[in-house]
Amino acid sequence: MVLAQLDNRAFTAGMPGAGRLGASLLGPAEAPAADGTPPTAGDLHLSLRAFTFFKDNEYFNSIADGYTLFGTQLNPQLAYYPTANLRLEGGVFLWKDFGTPRLRQVRPTFRATYAKGPHEITLGNIRPHLNHGYIEPLLNFERVMLRPLEEGLQYRYRGSRLALLDVWVDWQRQQYRNSSFQEEIAGGLSATVRLTPEGSPLLLTLPVQFTATHRGGQIDTVDQPLQTYFNGATGLEARYQLPNSQTALRLQAYGVGFYDKSFTYELPYKRGTGLYLNATAETRFLNVMLSYWQGQRFLSPLGGDLYQAASRTVSNPGYVEPHRRLLFLRLLRDFSLGDAAALTVRAEPVYDFQQKTTDFSFGVYLNFRQQWLLGNVGGRVRK
Repeated sequence: MVLAQLDNRAFTAGMPGAGRLGASLLGPAEAPAADGTPPTAGDLHLSLRAFTFFKDNEYFNSIADGYTLFGTQLNPQLAYYPTANLRLEGGVFLWKDFGTPRLRQVRPTFRATYAKGPHEITLGNIRPHLNHGYIEPLLNFERVMLRPLEEGLQYRYRGSRLALLDVWVDWQRQQYRNSSFQEEIAGGLSATVRLTPEGSPLLLTLPVQFTATHRGGQIDTVDQPLQTYFNGATGLEARYQLPNSQTALRLQAYGVGFYDKSFTYELPYKRGTGLYLNATAETRFLNVMLSYWQGQRFLSPLGGDLYQAASRTVSNPGYVEPHRRLLFLRLLRDFSLGDAAALTVRAEPVYDFQQKTTDFSFGVYLNFRQQWLLGNVGGRVRK
């Protein structure tokens, strides 16, 4: 089994509630048809992705704001297979935050995915946020709620030795001639290399992670400098499955870096580093993770708020804290509601060594994903 920092299979797997223990994170990206058969040319499917979320951040510090995210997102789509390897999807994405009568987003979705053997190429709405498998200092978990869609190009590879490779570009904001804003682009690479043979009770993996963000363009009318930021991480991960038990132990150690490649510097620091350590006990009842973060002038445009050396708060926008030391306790549990649905509960207190304070967050998430075979229309031709 290959996992990212957290076991986020309920948010990424085709069947959120299936095979919670011992199942591979690298299972099918799409939920299977109702009868479990692989697709054939001409198949037409109806799919539904539903996500309801509640996350309460009780933060009282000068780096990250405290707030509550509470709402629901729906994405019904039709999926057609012109060939068995090519899947075309189109639908609509609906986002409603609770406590307001209006929809926050109504957006069309389209994705073309070509899969052959271990290779998968996607254009349009790529597999976003948690599917990339980054650690939280590089990619904020809350993007699953705040930036649910990514649009661009993605290549994924799944094998035995190279367990996962994900190369992606997210075109966040398109610029046009005489635009009064800059274009915005994000992208990166995430890879996991297996160091021990398959079937071994001890799994050693080498993670390599990289992100880049760019803001600029040449056809706008604003006088703003180009901005380009890089973040990277690598280290070692170990997971040991206890004999004759559903319990496993995981250790992870990452070295993390930040580099500002802009010509004109807007951020308070040009370079930064970090050390990120995780120890997890996976049991049939609960996953318990202890995480330690030590950052020196570390910044990450896509990363979690708490890991930053510069404030993202409303009330203290100019505050900086070049040296950050945090200790997280994460209590995690997925409840299967059948193969198509899972309820995830997470409680995450965090201690700040610098300020000698304790904050916490609590979240409840319902993931539902299923698709139904409507029929095969491959035999129809226009006369």
